[in-house]
Amino acid sequence: MNNSVERKWWKEAVVYQIYPRSFYDSNGDGIGDLRGIIGKLDYIASLGVNVIWLNPVYSSPNDDNGYDISDYYEIMPEFGTMAEWEDLLAGIHERGMKLIMDLVVNHTSDEHEWFVESRKSRDNEYRDYYIWRDGKNGREPNNWLANFSGSAWEYDEKTDQYYLHLFTRKQPDLNWENSRVREEVYKMMRWWLDKGIDGFRIDTVNMFSKVPGLPSVGNADDGKLRRAGQFFMNGPRIHEYIHEMYKEAIAGRDVMTVGECPDVEPETALDYVAPDRKELDMLFQFEHMGIDRSDDDKWDISSFNLVKFKEIISKWQKGLHGRGWNCNYLMNHDQPRVVSRFGNDKEYRIESAKMLLTFLFTLEGTVYIYQGEEIGMVNSGLDKIGDYRDVEVFNHFREATAEGKDQDKLIKAYMKMSRDNSRTPMQWSSAPNAGFSTGNPWINLGKSWRDINVEKDLLSDSSVIEYFRNLVRMRKNHPALIYGEYEQLLPEDEELFVYRRRLQNSGYLVILNFSSGSRKYSDCPLSAVLVTGNYTESGNVPGVLIRPWEARVYKIS
Repeated sequence: MNNSVERKWWKEAVVYQIYPRSFYDSNGDGIGDLRGIIGKLDYIASLGVNVIWLNPVYSSPNDDNGYDISDYYEIMPEFGTMAEWEDLLAGIHERGMKLIMDLVVNHTSDEHEWFVESRKSRDNEYRDYYIWRDGKNGREPNNWLANFSGSAWEYDEKTDQYYLHLFTRKQPDLNWENSRVREEVYKMMRWWLDKGIDGFRIDTVNMFSKVPGLPSVGNADDGKLRRAGQFFMNGPRIHEYIHEMYKEAIAGRDVMTVGECPDVEPETALDYVAPDRKELDMLFQFEHMGIDRSDDDKWDISSFNLVKFKEIISKWQKGLHGRGWNCNYLMNHDQPRVVSRFGNDKEYRIESAKMLLTFLFTLEGTVYIYQGEEIGMVNSGLDKIGDYRDVEVFNHFREATAEGKDQDKLIKAYMKMSRDNSRTPMQWSSAPNAGFSTGNPWINLGKSWRDINVEKDLLSDSSVIEYFRNLVRMRKNHPALIYGEYEQLLPEDEELFVYRRRLQNSGYLVILNFSSGSRKYSDCPLSAVLVTGNYTESGNVPGVLIRPWEARVYKIS
């Protein structure tokens, strides 16, 4: 292998993300739990994945499904106990896998003891743990909007001030300017790392530093200008904070860190992930997640543009090569099901599920898979507002209906883009409740559960799971697919995504059809050898006809 390639276990890993509430319920209360995950560890290990990323399991009142943490040192009772969590960690390590935990420290729950104390009085010792401001002219301190609709400020009558919350009003932002807050965070991180975890996925990591003065944005009457990201993302002290976090909690440990970083370009991303920065190992960027919706309105949905998608992917592949490290993902707990979004969830569901997986496994970067992606789960099909559980949907629906917007159109938008699409229960079998629970699930099942489930997929001759396992093996056996240089071909083609990967004398050609039609492709070398493909009869002759949603990976000289 090229000596310039620095091998790391986390670069070669395949990460399997678990949303505990929806994974598997062991006690029949309708809520997935730690004991349920333990019971499925053999299944997860059988996929060949290396790392499990666990969404928050800390104590929380669940205003935002665990991202509003009331105690960082305790397990949410709905999920289990600390002893069960320790059993889970041991079971993961016994099977040769690693565990990363979600770290949510831009904000806490308003029920965290720090905030309970903070709101008692202006001179409370915890007051400065959060961002409190006087109002202006009888209104909020500025005109910022929260990510989940409404003002980013909540008035507290007792102390006659407002506190900042970039998310829900029950998620007050921590004041990272306060060194005591930072020390508390680093102490907590060390506590979990000392218990044996293998790293963190850090929520909203580039929002910790806010611009001094917290100025208002744009025209106060223009809601589209009031998201204020330029004043709280990639702020003036952010790299000081992240480097300090690395120094105080991470340095000297063989663990991984991945940060959630909206609003970054490759060059700004390198400020976080270049090895000499000593900040993060990699980050989740969101540029490709905005390909089919308006920049200003998540629910203003547009059609998928493959040419633009390829441009974004190629920019990141080229921009970080040899300088940083990418995260390869197409969905997670905050995004809809990828087969429904970027594939064909009807007649070509299996083919497009496999093709999209092939895409993830043939790019430079760590592969991230979300539960159910390995069986090609599709969007939920929830068609009534009462079936949703996402606070983002409820807030938007309330505001949009008050403005007189068409409710049927709103529901269609939620059916396409809501986070609940990925949060419906994991579909294990054709048994009642998809084998997820013997009780009433906390959210309705996705409507596809009888046709799409693990049990049924494993019995299929065209199993998505088995194809997934083959991709894991392929990636491990062909280092060029992990570390090789990327070169895009046919950048203007509106249906085919074609690229080469090359490392020293190893070369690969990847051909992906993002359409339901067949296409001719005649530029494959005659000496090319097929490594894998998602059609059982792909053959070994360089393809002239690329079928609907077909994926082919060739080894070339």
